[in-house]
Amino acid sequence: MTRAAPERRQHHLIQDFWRRDLAQIETSYGRLVYLAGLCNPDTGRYEHYAVSDTSVDLLSVSRSLKRIHESIFTEWVNHSLERKMADIERYIAGIDQCDRTELIDAWLRLTPYKNLVPGAIQGPERQKHISDFEAILGLLKNVYGVASPNSAA
Repeated sequence: MTRAAPERRQHHLIQDFWRRDLAQIETSYGRLVYLAGLCNPDTGRYEHYAVSDTSVDLLSVSRSLKRIHESIFTEWVNHSLERKMADIERYIAGIDQCDRTELIDAWLRLTPYKNLVPGAIQGPERQKHISDFEAILGLLKNVYGVASPNSAA
């Protein structure tokens, strides 16, 4: 097998990932949630259930997924606050059987949005993401009538 064959296989895996997984997710925020979930917090490597083929360089696949995560995050952080708010509202609307008040309360308490930032991104972009999301949460808190974070839950 030539060196090009595994590289082609990896390229096809990433294209399939984009088409099968990410393209099916309608919101930018949803894509960030999905991609962050592929990052193993113990190793920092990105792992995907469909990639277990030993003919594929798993480290290269991880790097490719990391680059995709960083790219989508960079696009996200550069969106206007209004666009982010609309995207998050679409994300929330797409969650089946979810009490919106409980969701916003959980986001306020657990701050899962902080875990969506790729590890390599620090400084102003990370802080902008957090401050923008907290501003949006402040608005959503009012929209859904969340009194304050529920510390008893």
